[in-house]
Amino acid sequence: MIPAIFTVFMLLLALSVPVAVAIGLASISGVAFFSNMPMLVVAQQLFTSIDKFPLVAIPFFILSGNLMEAGGISERLVNFARALVGGVQGGLAMSCVITCMIFAAVSGSSVATTFAIGAILIPAMVRLGYPVERAAALQATSAELGVIIPPSIPLILYGVAAEVSIGELFIAGFGPGLLIGSALMLFVFVWCKLTGHGKRDGEGRLELWVATRQAALALLMPVVVLGGIYGGVFTPTEASVIAVFYALFVGMFVYRRIRVTDLYRILQRTVVSTTVIMVIIATAGLFAFLITRAGVPAAVGNWVAATLDSPVAFLIGVNLFLLLIGMFIETGAAIVVLAPILAPVAIQFGVDPVHFGIIMIVNLAVGMITPPFGVNLFAACTVAKISYDRIVPAVIPYVLVVTACLAIITFVPQLSLWLRDLVYK
Repeated sequence: MIPAIFTVFMLLLALSVPVAVAIGLASISGVAFFSNMPMLVVAQQLFTSIDKFPLVAIPFFILSGNLMEAGGISERLVNFARALVGGVQGGLAMSCVITCMIFAAVSGSSVATTFAIGAILIPAMVRLGYPVERAAALQATSAELGVIIPPSIPLILYGVAAEVSIGELFIAGFGPGLLIGSALMLFVFVWCKLTGHGKRDGEGRLELWVATRQAALALLMPVVVLGGIYGGVFTPTEASVIAVFYALFVGMFVYRRIRVTDLYRILQRTVVSTTVIMVIIATAGLFAFLITRAGVPAAVGNWVAATLDSPVAFLIGVNLFLLLIGMFIETGAAIVVLAPILAPVAIQFGVDPVHFGIIMIVNLAVGMITPPFGVNLFAACTVAKISYDRIVPAVIPYVLVVTACLAIITFVPQLSLWLRDLVYK
């Protein structure tokens, strides 16, 4: 059954069928034609896959990101970041990274971060002389921090699929996120020094105290959300609702950028984004059920244990595998399908499941900025109004920077675990 499902799946991908639909149709064909299970199993597993309380956080975090964009919160974060580093050569480009890090601490979505921040910063960078493809590539890469720095939708998916504490995953994401953000800023600074770009980055920026005062409520938002989670005031799922109400209150009653008539458009965008993710989770859950029933996880575990005889060999092998998968398969689908298979194998090799979750998410985040299906690249091209072929060469140096950080994250587990151990143990 499993070879038949994979064959159908690959054929559908070759016909440019969307990943979620391809997974669903391949799984349904496996049940219908290559097994003795009743078709009722399809409906049961599709429902069971999304019948998990932590998944409630996904639509609320997406909604909070859309409210932040519409309510002017993202614009104030950009002004604050520019005031913070804009006086340095390359400061505008560095402010892109900083803003994405802050925005990621509430939205949890890299695509939402690309559109919300890129719509402001890409035109600003182009206006001050940055090549448009470089600006778009930097925005796409910085936005991937949205799936690493908590709260993160992929971390929620991994926690549900691998049965790992979402709170521990969230706190473990800070170290790797800060490492990648710092590495990107250092690279941008050196690149600007070598090429001469960014000498005009101080033009039009606000004084730091003015920008800080204007962005005070925007900066307080991640403090409230994350502080509440780690202070035990509310769960990550409840925090997503708090984020929505905070963003709605600030955008509508304080900044007064959201009108009642805007809510329909904001909710519509949220429903579309949520539906796409939930369809992927449902179909990938059916697929995961079938491969688990067929004994694939146990077989993969035994094969890996027999082939890769050490934790180092396992980590190198799984990194290469996930980097390849991330280039072709959507992040949510890859997590739901692969996490139940790979996480138990990682535990057999003595790898902490929380640490492995961070490794998996960072790998798949790299897939968001690598051809041919890097979703952040498509989003950045849309914002920058350039063709896909122009951004690909420009993003390669950033991919190498993030990959170098991935190697450090993989083989220095304390980077991810020290804060988790401090808080939870």
